[in-house]
Amino acid sequence: MAWTRLYRRGVLEAEGFAVEDVSEYLEDPDAVVWVDYCAPTPQDLALLSDELGLHDLAVDDAVKAMQRPKLDRYESHLFLAAYAARLDPTTAELTTTEIAAFITPRALVTVRRCDDFDITDVTRRWDGSPDLAASGVPFLLWGLLDEIVDGYFAVVQDLDTALDALEDALFDDKPRDSEVQRRSFELRKSLVILRRVVLPMREVVNALMRRDIHVLDPAMTPYYQDVYDHVLRASEWTESLRDLVTTILETNVAIQGNRMNLIMKKVTSWAAIIAVPTAITGFYGQNVPYPGFAHPAGFWMSTALIAGMSGVLYWQFRRRDWL
Repeated sequence: MAWTRLYRRGVLEAEGFAVEDVSEYLEDPDAVVWVDYCAPTPQDLALLSDELGLHDLAVDDAVKAMQRPKLDRYESHLFLAAYAARLDPTTAELTTTEIAAFITPRALVTVRRCDDFDITDVTRRWDGSPDLAASGVPFLLWGLLDEIVDGYFAVVQDLDTALDALEDALFDDKPRDSEVQRRSFELRKSLVILRRVVLPMREVVNALMRRDIHVLDPAMTPYYQDVYDHVLRASEWTESLRDLVTTILETNVAIQGNRMNLIMKKVTSWAAIIAVPTAITGFYGQNVPYPGFAHPAGFWMSTALIAGMSGVLYWQFRRRDWL
């Protein structure tokens, strides 16, 4: 099912009308139409293509999945491909939803792969700024892009929070090496996916702001500039978080190495202490006469040597912080 809206001179006049009526409404030069499809069939888009005169290549891109974020320019319209992002804080798994948009002078058509991206958030944004609705399609497109980019910020903030918790676990008194390593790779994977959808959006928004595209009017230019600024900040934040994940992984490996060196130092120290009684008892276990041979004094002498030398070694190792 398609969700449709009709604006006339910046005022919402109709909603939920049939797609077949789009061309009839557009006969009025003051009318602006929005059509939204969720998981449409090729027949649905073919009907819309006939109504608006959309290019076959653009329609084909809207049907096929896994388009890169881009802005294609055709003779009668523009084609936009973008991705909305959502993060599961528990698993750190990033989910992206592909969104396509056909941009004509007086119509905006959005195509969603699924309902993971809630289009009601976009309509709520439109309804919250009725003073801008007179700008027509640039106003509708701004609401869509602003909602998508704000979603990037929410994801980046969640990732930043998850990395802060990971840093705390890194220096926990009880080592959690496997958890830190697994979580680091999960976050790194999500950041790589996020980077793929955020970075190209800089070029998309920048292209929309170009004068030769003839999309914006003076009233909407500051709002698109604000979206562009948010895209830049989100991309820079994503890059810094990727560097932070790499630093956490390297720090975790260094901490494991330091911990292993400490363990080896302690084991070596105890081995040296244990070697003392082994050497003394081995010497007194020889089948030859020695001081104290066959007398109780020999036993007490060997015991005293073991205790004394082991105590000296233990004191020396403790003084050097080896134990």
